[in-house]
Amino acid sequence: MNLVKAEFLKIRTTSLWWIFGIILLPLWASAWLLNWGTANITAQGAADAGDTSLRAEQVRAAGEAVNIAANLYTSGQFLGVLIVMLFSAILVTNEFFHQTATTTFLVTPLRERVVLAKLGASVLVGLVVWLVMSVLNLLIVPLLLSQLKIGSHLSDPAIWRAIGLNGLAFGLWAILGVGLGVLIRSQLAAAITLSVGYLVGSFAASILFAVLTSQVAEWISKLEVIVPTAASALMVAGTDLPGNPPRWVGALVLVAWALVTGVIGTVLMKRRDIS
Repeated sequence: MNLVKAEFLKIRTTSLWWIFGIILLPLWASAWLLNWGTANITAQGAADAGDTSLRAEQVRAAGEAVNIAANLYTSGQFLGVLIVMLFSAILVTNEFFHQTATTTFLVTPLRERVVLAKLGASVLVGLVVWLVMSVLNLLIVPLLLSQLKIGSHLSDPAIWRAIGLNGLAFGLWAILGVGLGVLIRSQLAAAITLSVGYLVGSFAASILFAVLTSQVAEWISKLEVIVPTAASALMVAGTDLPGNPPRWVGALVLVAWALVTGVIGTVLMKRRDIS
C-alpha cells in the first residue's frame, strides 16, 4: 500500500495527470457527439423486415433501444482507454526518462513489488477516468434519449451491466499499459508506438476482418474479438449481438491480454539491467 501511495505522489507532483485530463475532456466530448449522431441515424433507420441476412439482423439489433442507450452511456470508451493505456505506460517509462529507476529499485529491491504498485496505481487511475466519464454520461444521456423518444432505460439491468463492464475494460487497459511500458522503455517511442498501434491497428484489423468475412466465410467475423479494442467494445453492448460472441468472451479476451502483458512486464522488469 505504501508503494501505491508513493506512485500517486509521483503522479501528483508532476504535470502528467492534468495534461492527460485536459486531453481527455475534448476526446470524450467528440466521442459523445459522434455517438449522438450515430444514435439519431440508428434510431431512424431499420432493416427490411424480410431481409434475414446477418447484416440486416445486426442493423435491427443495433436499432434496439437498449443497445442505443448502452452505446451512449459508455461514450468515450474507445479514446478513453487509449489515454489510460498511455498514462499507465508513461508511469513506467518516466522512471527511465528521468533516470529515477535506479533509486526506485535501490529503495525497493523486490522489483515485482514496484511493478505491482504501478499496476495498482494505474488501475485506480483508470477507474477514476471511467467514473468521471460515466457520471458525465449519466447526466447528459437521459436528455438525449428523451429527445429520441426512447426513455432513459436506467431501470434496465443491461445498461448498468454495460457501464460496469466498461469500468472493467478501463482497469484492464491500464494493466496493458504498464506491461507495454516495460517492453518499450523510451517514453517518446512508447507514446508514438502505442498511439499509432492502437488507432491504426484497430481500424486495420476491422477492415481485414470485414474483407475476410465477405470473401471467405461469415464465421471469421467472430474471431475479431481477439483484437483488444474489439473485445472491450463487445463488453459494453447492451445485449448479445447477432454474429458476435457473447459479451463475456470479450471480457475474457481482455483479461487474457492484461495477464499476458502484466506477467511479461513483471518478468522483464526483474531480469533487465537498470542503469
